[in-house]
Amino acid sequence: MAGEEGSPVAMSDEADSDKMNDAQIVPSSPGPIPDPGLEPYVERYSDTDPEVGRRVYRQIVTMYGLVPILAVAFVVFYFAIPRDAAVRFGPLHTSAMNLALGGTAGLAILLIGLASIHWAKQVMDDRESVDERHELASSPEDRKTVGQIWRTGAEESRLGRRKMIGLALGSALGALALPALVSLADLGPKPTSKLRAETIERTIWAEGVRLVNDVTFAPVKASDMEIGELVNAQPENLEKLEGAERQVERAKSSIIIVRMDPDSIKIPDSRKDWQVGGILSYSKICTHVGCPISLWEQQTHHLLCPCHQSTFDLGDSGVVVFGPAARALPQLPITVNSEGYLVARSDFTVPVGPSYFERDSRHDFKKGDN
Repeated sequence: MAGEEGSPVAMSDEADSDKMNDAQIVPSSPGPIPDPGLEPYVERYSDTDPEVGRRVYRQIVTMYGLVPILAVAFVVFYFAIPRDAAVRFGPLHTSAMNLALGGTAGLAILLIGLASIHWAKQVMDDRESVDERHELASSPEDRKTVGQIWRTGAEESRLGRRKMIGLALGSALGALALPALVSLADLGPKPTSKLRAETIERTIWAEGVRLVNDVTFAPVKASDMEIGELVNAQPENLEKLEGAERQVERAKSSIIIVRMDPDSIKIPDSRKDWQVGGILSYSKICTHVGCPISLWEQQTHHLLCPCHQSTFDLGDSGVVVFGPAARALPQLPITVNSEGYLVARSDFTVPVGPSYFERDSRHDFKKGDN
């Protein structure tokens, strides 16, 4: 019967009801939002009142102008205040130099920031503009107008009429380089030739100093070494040093001792007395970046650095045969004393370790030297 539950008429009525409900629940799509446009432009006091504009101008120039004075004060404080002077604030205290240098440098940077913000907010043109959204790539027309836009920006900065702002900003930024340059002196002492000769270009090796095992500090006897053997060693006088001084000297004085068949190696005429029956000693510090090396290939007489694979031929005066190292390993002249123990003839004849800017490499051994 028509109208009964489950009949086609009833199902149609339910479907119509569901459509009506869905129409009430789902809102219609909103239309486009109208462009509100730009708010009316309101001129600033600095634009409408000439006196206010002049006052803002003076404030900006004054803040920029104080920066060179603070930079000079930084330099004066750096040299005038003792490094051990302190300033106390009740139970607290701090370094007088740190306080003075931090105060002058920090205030100088703050003034540059404040003056720049004041310039942008009170002097530069503040009219808002609208630019339609476009693709990320600029059109050829836009690229052609870059120069014009730059000129327009320069005009809007009003530096043409307020030239002292540009001059003050330039002097402020330039003056800040002075404290930075002066502070470079704290990076370390000036590497003069005299200072280098007394520090990085010398070790504690000297005539008569015995070669000792770097672990047991037992002296090394020439007759105890076998062909193909390598020993890590140090100078005997290292044991007398303590603390940081010991570590510094250990880093420079570490050596290796190797024994090779004299008939299988090349010994230049200038180094005939630097070895004892095929026993030679070289610096353990790689000449590339200073890694300690002791990877020894007995058959080839090669010493390999594990860091960057620089390879040195100890059978040919320590010359480089592979890798990035540019200099041969420095060789320590050795001999034996009356008891048969290996001793140094002198210090290294060239500085050990990696190269540095002031290092003179003209006296380093090169392949073909005698």
